[in-house]
Amino acid sequence: MMVLFIDEHRAEYGVEPICTELPLAPSVYYEHKGRHKDPSMQPIRVRRDRVLSEEIRRVRKENFEVYGARKVWLQLNRENIAVARCTVERLMRAMGLRGVVRGRTCRTTVTDGSVGRPGDLVQRQFSAMRPNQLWVADFTYVATWMGFVYVAFVIDVFSRGIVGWRVARTMQTDLVLDALEQALWSRKNTDGLVHHSDRGSQYLSIRYSERLAAAGVEPSVGHRGDSYDNALAETIIGLYKTEVIRHRGPWRTIDMVEYATLEWVDWFNHRRLLEPIGDIPPAELEFAYYSALQESTVAV
Repeated sequence: MMVLFIDEHRAEYGVEPICTELPLAPSVYYEHKGRHKDPSMQPIRVRRDRVLSEEIRRVRKENFEVYGARKVWLQLNRENIAVARCTVERLMRAMGLRGVVRGRTCRTTVTDGSVGRPGDLVQRQFSAMRPNQLWVADFTYVATWMGFVYVAFVIDVFSRGIVGWRVARTMQTDLVLDALEQALWSRKNTDGLVHHSDRGSQYLSIRYSERLAAAGVEPSVGHRGDSYDNALAETIIGLYKTEVIRHRGPWRTIDMVEYATLEWVDWFNHRRLLEPIGDIPPAELEFAYYSALQESTVAV
């Protein structure tokens, strides 16, 4: 404030006379003005903060601007930009940046009590020792200016990677079946695979059950009205709703939703850092698994 006051009155009174009336040495004023004109004269911390702030903005932009301080800090260090987490928190706070926050979830399951269902082979134990050991499936809705659209996902529990997805105007069997078909196409080896879902009528339909049987996939279905029985799928869908639908809306058409979902799935699988698997992307975890498997085979 004192520097600003001097700037406003220096033409009339001069710098030194004003400084004699203020608790400010002329040298301090000139040093401040010099740093303003030449950033290289600024203290090392100020210069580093300026560089780090630009890196933080870049990381946020490259990751749909959803990352909070922790994820930004992890990504910077993955890129060999050494920085303390508290520094990232301080700079993001100063820039008014924060990560997206999850909202409430809404259930889309419509249970058909007259249809028989497979048993629950998972029992809330959402863990796998390898890819294609356990998949979970669920779908959600998105409000657009042209009405509701529905988005289905199939997720590999081992890596949390999304192996199949589909956007459609209705929540009929075709929605979830198309997502399953993509998953089966992208993952050729389904020996010993278990497919887990909730009790939604789409997943219990004859067509869906027959497709699982034809692929040699064992079906598993959670209990009635218990969201914890498909908690992992709901967690991934919660991320999708937070990082795409609520963060980037409103949505005009189904095409906009489909393209945004395509972008997000690619980012999620190959670049998003996931805490449950060690703060690495799903594709990186699967690559490490197959690399280790190949090395052990060669060694034998």
